[in-house]
Amino acid sequence: MLVRTAHGELSSTLATSRRIRRDVKDGIDTVRARRALRRIRKLLGADAAGFADLSGATMWTGRAQPDEKVATIVRDALHHETAQGKPPLVAVPLQVRNELGGVLLVAGQVPGAAVREVAALVEHALEYGSLESSADQAAQAELRALSAEISPHFVYNALTVIASLVKSEPDRARELMLDFADYTRYSLAKHNEYTMLSEEFHAIETYLALQKAVLGERLQVQVRVAPEVLAVAIPYLVLEPLVENAIRHGVEPRSGTGTVHVRGEAEGTDCVISVEDDGVGMAPETAREILAGRGRSGSVGLANVDRRLRTVYGPWFGLVVETAVGAGTKVIVRVPRFQPGVMP
Repeated sequence: MLVRTAHGELSSTLATSRRIRRDVKDGIDTVRARRALRRIRKLLGADAAGFADLSGATMWTGRAQPDEKVATIVRDALHHETAQGKPPLVAVPLQVRNELGGVLLVAGQVPGAAVREVAALVEHALEYGSLESSADQAAQAELRALSAEISPHFVYNALTVIASLVKSEPDRARELMLDFADYTRYSLAKHNEYTMLSEEFHAIETYLALQKAVLGERLQVQVRVAPEVLAVAIPYLVLEPLVENAIRHGVEPRSGTGTVHVRGEAEGTDCVISVEDDGVGMAPETAREILAGRGRSGSVGLANVDRRLRTVYGPWFGLVVETAVGAGTKVIVRVPRFQPGVMP
C-alpha cells in the first residue's frame, strides 16, 4: 500500500486513497483538491502537503513553507524529476496523459518512495478525470450535432405542403408554419442538459403534426401521457429521435397506412415512455447494431439517446427495443421519476 500499516488500518488507508482520487480528479486547483491535500498529509504523516500548478502557484495545507525556497524547488521539479530541498521537502512532478500537470509537494520526514506512490495515485485520478471530461465534451458535441440534424428532406416536404395550402387553406398553412417554427426553435435553440417531459412531448406533437401534413392519411398518430409524469426531468432531445426513426424507418417504407403510438406513464417510482410503430420492423441483430452506433444511416440518434440515458441514470437504464421483421418496432425508455442532480 502507500505506507506500511497494520492489518487493522488497511481498510482505512484504502478508503482514504479512494477519497483522494475522488477529490483530485477535477484538478489540483479546486476546493476539493485542498481537502485531498489534508488527506495526503494525514496519510503520510507529513508536516505539510501542497500542489503547484504549471505557473508555480501553490496551494498548501499544514505548516507553511518559505515561498522563495518552494519556488526554486517547484521550478526544478517542473523541469526535471523529483526535487528535494531543506527543510525536508519533496517535490514530485505529476504526469497526466503524458503531459506535465503540476507538482506534488510534501514537507516533513517522509520517505521519498511513499511520496512517489501518492503522486502516482494523484496522477491516475487526474488522468481519469481528464478522460471523463473528454467523454462528457464528446457527448455534448454529439448532442449539439443531433439537435442541428433536421432532415433536409423533411424540411423540404413540410415547407412544400405549407406553400401548397397558402391560397387554398390559409388558416391551415398559418397553423402549420407556426408548428414548423416551434419545432425548429426547440430543436436548434440552446438548451440546458435536461428538460421536462412536458416540453419533449410538446416538441414531438408539433413534429407529428408536420409529418401528418406531409404524409396525409398514410400516417396515423396517437399520443397519450399521464399528467403525473409531465414534470419528470429527462435529458434534452430524447423522444424526438425515437419518433423520427419510427416514421422514417417504420411507417414510410411500408405500403398503406402506418400508425405511431407514443405513451408516457408512471410505474411506481419510474416513468416509462414508449414509441411504437406498426411498420416494417427489423431483425433484432440490426437493432443491436444500431444501439452500438454501427447501424443503418440515419439512426445515429438512437445510439446517442441510449448512451446518454445510461450515462445519466446508470448502465441498467437505456433503450429497450422490441422488434422483428414485418412486426413493427417498439422502443421503451424507463427513467426514475426523481433523480438527484437531474433538473431542467
